[in-house]
Amino acid sequence: MRLLTFEIAGRSRLGAEWQGRVVDLQNVAALVQLIQYGAAAAQEVTERFPSDMLSYLQGGDATRAVANEALGFLGGLPEEVLNNLTGQSALLYREDQIRRCSPILNPGKIVCIGLNYRDHAIESGMAIPTEPVLFSKFPSSVIGPDDEIVLPRESKEVDYEAELVFIIGKTARHVKAADAMQYVAGYTCGHDVSARDYQIKRGGGQWMVGKTFDTFAPLGPVLVTADEPIDPHNLPIRCVVNGETLQNSSTSQFIFTIPQAMEYLTHFMTLEPGDVVFTGTPPGVGFARKPPVFLKPGDVTEIQIDGIGVLRNTVKAE
Repeated sequence: MRLLTFEIAGRSRLGAEWQGRVVDLQNVAALVQLIQYGAAAAQEVTERFPSDMLSYLQGGDATRAVANEALGFLGGLPEEVLNNLTGQSALLYREDQIRRCSPILNPGKIVCIGLNYRDHAIESGMAIPTEPVLFSKFPSSVIGPDDEIVLPRESKEVDYEAELVFIIGKTARHVKAADAMQYVAGYTCGHDVSARDYQIKRGGGQWMVGKTFDTFAPLGPVLVTADEPIDPHNLPIRCVVNGETLQNSSTSQFIFTIPQAMEYLTHFMTLEPGDVVFTGTPPGVGFARKPPVFLKPGDVTEIQIDGIGVLRNTVKAE
């Protein structure tokens, strides 16, 4: 499935991309129960099946089965009926009727792996890591598609970083690499916006501060569930700024794979449903260019990952 969090009439909802439409999963699930079992069953599924991504992930197999049933029901309807429902009901929406949000609105943890592409470590003038380099962002840095990245007045060197992000689907502690993928709910595009003057120069190097200003963690546009036929270790990934491709690589260039990262991370911490893990950025970042290229007001950034989509954000000054 291609899941998303969207806003309609000021309320955030759990949805799915389906045949060019956005499906309100909770409402369709309730309709299925209403038709099959009556009003009481519809009310029960509304109370039991969540309208937000975090609760959906926490529900595990049970919520996934309900979502699959809802989409299966829609697949059995004639196209004429679907067309009449789209945009005219609380079941199916057109893209222009909704506002996409970050797939996860309030992740409990945002864990980031630095220097996870060999060429990026080299261009940064740093040694190839022998174990994952970790830092964190905070939930206040999360924004969604088409939201604005705000250049803080404190920084003059804000950089772009395209990243594949994976999202945890069930509680994980002391996980072995061989078992790690069963704990991954799915994947999205991430933008690890970075204030290089703080990260590298200020106070001997302030990685966390440089990485977690407000708006410095755009996520989206969807969460592609792990059961979809994509290989997270062989995805073309690009960062495009104002139409110019500045990063162009593949996740096949990871130093540490997702299973290796999971084994390492869960040695130190419990990862929980909805936690977000950035997997590192490929070469081509702005501070390593000659001359350096930093984000400026009016820029349009696109993080493009084949099989997932495009995360687009504009840039403005604080």
